[in-house]
Amino acid sequence: MREVIEAARKTTGRKIPAEVVPRRPGDPPELVASSDKITQELGWYPEYPDLETIIETAWRWHSTHPNGYGD
Repeated sequence: MREVIEAARKTTGRKIPAEVVPRRPGDPPELVASSDKITQELGWYPEYPDLETIIETAWRWHSTHPNGYGD
């Protein structure tokens, strides 16, 4: 989550509050998101391959559609 929050802060230029708290019971010690396996097995590549690009495109869309799809 820290990586996502930092990327969002960098991309949006906004202060995003965050609080570090202990893991909850049942939370995994780490989460990994990777498209490596599907790329190797099926030759599929994500359109937006890195976290900053994903956040940037989502932020751009949100900024131009503040009311969602109803715009």
